Amino acid sequence: MFFCHLVCIGKGDNTMNSISIDIETFSSANLQKSGVYRYAESDDFEILLFGYSMDGGEVQVVDLASGEEIPDEIMNALMDNSVTKWAFNAMFERVCLSKWLNLTNYLDPTSWKCSMIWSAYMGLPLSLEGVGAVLGLEKQKLTEGKDLIKYFCTPCSPTKSNGGRVRNLPEHDKEKWERFKAYNICDVESEMSIQQRLSKFQVPENIWEEYHLDQVINDRGIAIDTTFVKQAVVMDEHSREKLMALMQDITNLENPNSVQQMKDWLADNGLETESLGKKAVAEMLKTAPEPLGTVLELRQQLAKSSLKKYTAMENAVCSDGRARGMFQFYGANRTGRFSGRLIQLQNLPQNHMPDLEQTRALVRSGNFDALTLLYDSIPEALSELIRTAFIPREGMKFIVADFSAIEARVIAWLAGEKWRIEVFQNGGDIYCASASQMFSVPVEKHGLNGHLRQKGKIAELALGYGGSVGALKSMGALEMGIEEEELQPLVTAWRQSNPNITKLWWDVDRAVKTCVKQKTPTETHGIKFIYQSGMLFIVLPSGRRLAYVKPRMGENMFGGESVTYEGVGGTKKWDRIESYGPKFVENIVQAISRDILCHAMQTLKNCSIVAHVHDEIIIEADMGTSLSAISEQMAKIPTWANGLLLSADGYECQFYQKD
Repeated sequence: MFFCHLVCIGKGDNTMNSISIDIETFSSANLQKSGVYRYAESDDFEILLFGYSMDGGEVQVVDLASGEEIPDEIMNALMDNSVTKWAFNAMFERVCLSKWLNLTNYLDPTSWKCSMIWSAYMGLPLSLEGVGAVLGLEKQKLTEGKDLIKYFCTPCSPTKSNGGRVRNLPEHDKEKWERFKAYNICDVESEMSIQQRLSKFQVPENIWEEYHLDQVINDRGIAIDTTFVKQAVVMDEHSREKLMALMQDITNLENPNSVQQMKDWLADNGLETESLGKKAVAEMLKTAPEPLGTVLELRQQLAKSSLKKYTAMENAVCSDGRARGMFQFYGANRTGRFSGRLIQLQNLPQNHMPDLEQTRALVRSGNFDALTLLYDSIPEALSELIRTAFIPREGMKFIVADFSAIEARVIAWLAGEKWRIEVFQNGGDIYCASASQMFSVPVEKHGLNGHLRQKGKIAELALGYGGSVGALKSMGALEMGIEEEELQPLVTAWRQSNPNITKLWWDVDRAVKTCVKQKTPTETHGIKFIYQSGMLFIVLPSGRRLAYVKPRMGENMFGGESVTYEGVGGTKKWDRIESYGPKFVENIVQAISRDILCHAMQTLKNCSIVAHVHDEIIIEADMGTSLSAISEQMAKIPTWANGLLLSADGYECQFYQKD
C-alpha cells in the first residue's frame, strides 16, 4: 500500500486556510500494478484511518475502521476550493477521497498541493522516509510502518492459526492497531517538519499550475481497446507455449528459458558465452551454426519483455475502459521532466509494419492462424502493435503533435551556434547538415553523399553533451557500420564544427565551479547559478530553478576538479554524484525542453490532452478539429525564449501509432 500525506502551514486567523491529512487504506487490488485509480475502484476499498491537522495545529486521528466519523468542518473543507489541501503524493489522497465520498468526478485538483512535488523541486527523494532522512528530521517515518501496512492494509493468506480470514481488522491485534494510529500521526508530523524546513524555498505558482494540469490529464486518462488487449494476451500465451515446445524439442532441456540451462546447452554444443543478454545473443546469431542459431532466435522471441505492457494495461484499466495515473509530475527531479508509471508510455516499441491496421484487426478478432502465416515472429508483431491499444472515444480521433528536434534547437539557441540556427530557419535536416558541416561536403537524405547522414545522426545523438568515443559505441555506432578507427575523428570533427556548443559546455563548467567555490552568483549564456543555504540552484530562462543538494568541489578520476552533489544515482540510492560542464548543459537543455512542453500543454489545456510522451502531445479531438491549428498553437514561443526557433508537426489517427 502506498500513502499520501497532507501538510499545511497556517495563516493565523479564525478561518481554516489549509488542512493536512494522511490516510491509511485497504484494498485487495495491488496498488503497484493497478495504480491508485483502479485501486480505489475495488469493491472492498475503504479508508481505515484519517489523520489531519488544521492550519498546522495538533494532529488528530479519526478511526474510521472502528466507526468514528470525520468532523463536518473537515468534510466541508475537502469540498471547499478556498481551503488548500496539502499532501505527500497528493494524487493518492485526492483520488481515494473522491471514491470514498462517492463523487461522480474526482475532487478538483486546483485546491491541492503536493509536498512530494515540493521535495522533488528541491532535488530531494520522492519518498517521505527518504526526504526525512536527507533533511535529518527528528520526526521521521516510523520504521515499523511497512509491517503495519502489510498487516492492516493488504489481504492476508487464510491459515488455521488466523481462523481462515483473508484480512486483518483492528480487533485482531488491538496493540498493533494503536501503534498504527501512532504511525499515522507520525507521518503527518514528519510532513509538517518537511514543510517547515523547505518554507524558505517556495515553489513558484506557475509550477503548481503545471501540476494541476498534470492531475487533470491523469484524471482524464486514455481509453484502452480492452477487446484487443485481451486477444493480444491470449495470443502471446499461445505463442510462448509453441516457442517453448520448439525449444524443448531441439534442446531436450526441461526449461530452455533457464539462463544456466541454456548456457550449459550452448557450451556443450561448442558455443561458450557469459551472457544471454540482447546484445550478446545478437552478436552470437551472426556466426552461430544450426541448430544453435534457431534456438537463439526462439529465445529472443521469448524474451520480448515489452509484451508485459499488455498485462500492465489489463491491471491498470478502470471500469470505464480508461487507464489513468500514468504520468508522474517532476518524476525526474534533476530536470523536472515527467516520468511514466504503470504502462510506461515513455518506452513503447515503435511500429514499422506497413499493414498496421489489418494486422491489428487480425489480433482483435483472435485470428492466430492468419497472424502466424503473415509473420515469422508473433511476439515481434504483438510488440509493434502495443501502441495501437490506445484509442480515442467513439466518434473522435487522436491528434498526435510533437516538436521537431527540440533539444538540438534549444542547445543551438543557448550556444548561439549560427549555422545550426540557419538550418532550422530554412527547414533543413539537422543530421544531413551536421554531416555536411563535419565532412565539408553537401549531404542529402537519399541523395548526394546520403551515406554520411547516418554518421551525422549518430554524432548528433551521442556527442551533444560532451560524449566521446564511448558514447558513440553505446549509441550503437559500430553496429551501424562505423569503423573503430573512425570514432575519434568523428568526435573531433563534430566538436570543431560546433565551437559555440563546445564553448557553452566549458563556460557552464566554470560558472558552476566559481559559484560553488566562492558561494557567489554567476551567470553565462542567460543561465544563472546561485549558491544558497547549502544548495546550488541553476536558474533557467523560464525562471524555474534546478536544485542540487549539498554541492562541493571534489576530484575526478583524471585528477582534476569536479563538482559533486547529493542525489539519486545510477544505483537508485541516495548518493554523491559527480558532474561537469557538459553534463550540467544536458540537464539545462532537457529542463528547458521540458518547460517548452509544459508551455505547449498550457496553451492546449482546453483541447483534451490524454497523454504526452517526451516532446509529443496526444489529444482526443472531435473530427472537426484542425491538425494544423493544433501544431501552430503548440509551436508558440514562450515569452522567455525570444529568438528560439520552434517547429511542431503531427498527424491524425484512430489508434495511437508512430507516423
